[in-house]
Amino acid sequence: MGQLPTPPDTFVEFCRRFPQLAEAWKLVGQATSQGPLDEKTGRLIKLAVSIGNLREGAVHSAVRKAIASGVTREEIDQVLALAASTLGFPATVAVFSWIRDEVEKSESEA
Repeated sequence: MGQLPTPPDTFVEFCRRFPQLAEAWKLVGQATSQGPLDEKTGRLIKLAVSIGNLREGAVHSAVRKAIASGVTREEIDQVLALAASTLGFPATVAVFSWIRDEVEKSESEA
C-alpha cells in the first residue's frame, strides 16, 4: 500500500519532548498490526473507533492513513453512514466536516 503521510508537527514535537512515550506508542502500533486483518480493514476499523469516540484529531489521522492505505472516499463515507444512527445527526455532521478536511487535502495534493 501507500506510504503513510508525514505526521503533523505537533505529533513530531511531542515525540521529541517525550521520547519514551513515543517509543511505547510505536510498540503499540507494531503489536496491533499482528493478526488476520489486512491493513485496509484495520484502517477502516481505526476510523470507526475514532468516529465513535468523537476524537477529532484521531479522525483526521485515521482518514489520512486510510487514504494512504488505499481506502476510497466511498468506503470512508460508508463507515460514517454506519456510525450515524449511533452518533446522532449533529455529531455525524461534525465528523463529516473532519473527514471532508482530510479528503479535500488529499485531493488537492493528488
